Amino acid sequence: MNIVFLDRKSIGEDIDLNKFNDFGNVTIYDYSTPDEAAERTVDADIIILNKVPVNEQTIGNAKHLKLVCVTATGTNNLDKEYLAKRGIEWRNVAGYSTEAVAQHTLALVLYLFEHLNYYDNYVKTEKYVNDRLFTHFEMHFNEIAGKRWGIIGLGAIGRRVAEIATCLGAEVVYYSTSGKNHSDIYKEVDFDTLLSTSDIVSIHAPLDDNTLHLMDSKAFNKMKSSAILINVGRGPIIVEKDLADALNNNVIAAAGLDVLDVEPMSSDNPLKNIKDSNKLLITPHIAWAAVEARARLMEIIHGQIKEFLG
Repeated sequence: MNIVFLDRKSIGEDIDLNKFNDFGNVTIYDYSTPDEAAERTVDADIIILNKVPVNEQTIGNAKHLKLVCVTATGTNNLDKEYLAKRGIEWRNVAGYSTEAVAQHTLALVLYLFEHLNYYDNYVKTEKYVNDRLFTHFEMHFNEIAGKRWGIIGLGAIGRRVAEIATCLGAEVVYYSTSGKNHSDIYKEVDFDTLLSTSDIVSIHAPLDDNTLHLMDSKAFNKMKSSAILINVGRGPIIVEKDLADALNNNVIAAAGLDVLDVEPMSSDNPLKNIKDSNKLLITPHIAWAAVEARARLMEIIHGQIKEFLG
C-alpha cells in the first residue's frame, strides 16, 4: 500500500505518524496545492488530508486510489459524486475534539466576560505598581452563575458546553438549527427567544442551509447589548460585516471567534480592524487542536485504515 499524507502540518509535527508504516510505504508532505496533489497522488492507494480539495483535478490520475481519509469532521472539500463514480471510499472523523472545543469555548467566554485583556494590560503597563488600592475593578464584570447561556446547535459539543455552563450555575437554553437534536435536561426555545434573552450565546452548529448567515444584523439587533457571542462552529454562520458593525456600534458587548468566513483570515475581513481585545477575540481555528484531540484523531484514522484493509 502507498499511503500519502498531503498536508501533515495541519495535524502537527508533534503527533507521531510512525504507526502508519504498518500499512506499507508512507510519503508525507507538509502542504499540497491542488496541482501538487495531482502529482503526489498518482501512485497512492490511500490519501490522508485535511483541507486539500479532492476532485477530478487533484486525483484524476490516481488510478490505484482506494480510500480518502479526512482528518476532520467536515467534508466540503470532497467531490463525493466523483469519488462514488470511481468507487473510491472516504472516511471522516467525528467526536475526537468534543472536550477540546468545549474547553476553548469556556476559555473565550471567561476571557471576554471578565475583561482579562484589560486587567492583564493594567498590570503589565505598571499601573498597578504602587497603586493606591490593593484592588482595581474599573471594567465591571459579573458572575456567570444566574446568567442565561444560549446554545445554538445541541450536538455533542453543544451538549458538553451545556454541562459546563450548568456547572458554573448558568441557566442553559438551546436552539436546534436542524430541528433534530432535543434534550429533556435543557430548555428548548425558538431562535428569537434565545437571542433576546441570553447573556452568552455560543454557536456549535454545522454549516448548512439552515445556518448559513444565520447571525446577521437582524439577529444582532435582537441580542442584549451586554451579550457575548462565541462562534466555534463554522465561520460563514456569521455575516462578518454585520458583526463588525454590531461591535463598533455597541449593539452587543463582545465576540469570541475561532472560525472565520475565509481561513486563513483575508486581508479585507471587516473584523481585522477591530483591535480592542476586550471587544473582539479571534483565535486561528485552534479549538479542535489540543494535543490529546489531535492524537485521538490520528488513532481513529489509523483504525479506519486498518478496518478498511481488513
